Amino acid sequence: MPTFYIDQHGCAKNQVDGEEISARLIDAGFSAASSPEDADVIIVNTCGFIEEAKKESIGAIVDLKRRWPEKKVIAAGCLSQRYSEALFSDLPEADGVFGNGDLSLIPEAVEKIAHGAGRILLAPPQQRVMPPSYYPRRIFFDYPGTAHIKITEGCSNHCSYCAIPLIRGELRSRDRKDIVAEARALIDKGIYELVLVGQDLGNYGKDIAGRCMLPELLSSLAEIHENFRLRVLYIHPDHFPYEILPIIKADSRFAPYFDLPFQHASRAVLQRMNRQGSAERYLELIQRIRAELPMSMIRSTFLVGFPGETEADFAALLDFQSAAQLDWLGTFAYSREENTPAYSMKNRVPKAVAQKRKTLVEEAQVAITAARLKRFVGTHDHFIVEESFDHDELSIGRGWMQAPEVDGVTLIDAALKPGSVVEARITSVNGVDFGATLEYTPAP
Repeated sequence: MPTFYIDQHGCAKNQVDGEEISARLIDAGFSAASSPEDADVIIVNTCGFIEEAKKESIGAIVDLKRRWPEKKVIAAGCLSQRYSEALFSDLPEADGVFGNGDLSLIPEAVEKIAHGAGRILLAPPQQRVMPPSYYPRRIFFDYPGTAHIKITEGCSNHCSYCAIPLIRGELRSRDRKDIVAEARALIDKGIYELVLVGQDLGNYGKDIAGRCMLPELLSSLAEIHENFRLRVLYIHPDHFPYEILPIIKADSRFAPYFDLPFQHASRAVLQRMNRQGSAERYLELIQRIRAELPMSMIRSTFLVGFPGETEADFAALLDFQSAAQLDWLGTFAYSREENTPAYSMKNRVPKAVAQKRKTLVEEAQVAITAARLKRFVGTHDHFIVEESFDHDELSIGRGWMQAPEVDGVTLIDAALKPGSVVEARITSVNGVDFGATLEYTPAP
């Protein structure tokens, strides 16, 4: 059977899809290659969320085919789902275009392409797809010891700027027992950090029970009597389930880390975004979380340059940023996405203005994050080792306060095995990173 390589793009949810595609191909008899040079088939798992990501994904397909014209290059993922027919007709470099509607169909299609059947278009409509379910993954694209678990598919919030419902459909939640079974299986494989992801985990279960079932899910996961760390990402702040706070507080394995995409603080802008929040409500949410969990970490994203955003709106966002004192913050300039309600909105903000506002937010956040991180100096904690540099007696690790890929890291003063979990004491803050001294490492 042919060999394959997956060129991964996009978010953690798309990453889980890439890992499942890999597992399905291996189960079908394919072999995973360690590099594109060694593969017969290269699958580009594309991102279609914003314009910059689209260009990156298309550029990767074109570049791979240019470098290895004899290999089969296949476009998969979100961009392929959203623009399947356009990619198939306008991107001859792609030997196949596979959407993410039904990953079980991919192995047979890849085999046909690999054996010369010609170009194939495969993009099942999302509305026909069942909720995601547990398919055992074999290869993980995370650093050793970490794995993401997707507990929902799609989204029904319909923020006016967002194309996710167009790509992945309406909310579909996984069965709670199914998620717990996957968590147990991953822990049995030696995974230490489990990261629950979905477009909005505050909506988990609403399509099944009419209410958020995240508290019940966390309670079920707490019944697993093993050593692991659990992280919950992406909860829409407009319907945060406060019931999860005492559950997280009661279990030291549950990271008090909250990713709350506020996006803005001006009520006028939020209303045009089809979001119901306000600066006052969001500050109250932050206060309640910190009152219950004083050491908690709160991460967010801001979206600047949205149509109609005035200087007064932006000033309100800066005021909110100052008052909120968020631990981590990512900022994005608005990307105009076809077929979303915001696409045709008037009073568009010039790109140069949006970029300037983005820079101002980022510059203001530097001092806030540095000050917030200082409270950890002198504390002891467990860190999962991601990389090691033998020649420097130095390793890169992550604590519970640092989410994979998006936050700072911890530099530990010892050469350690990637995937191991060690105890260290934080001694310094260096920009967005910690410096730490090793205190304990378990026997191999």
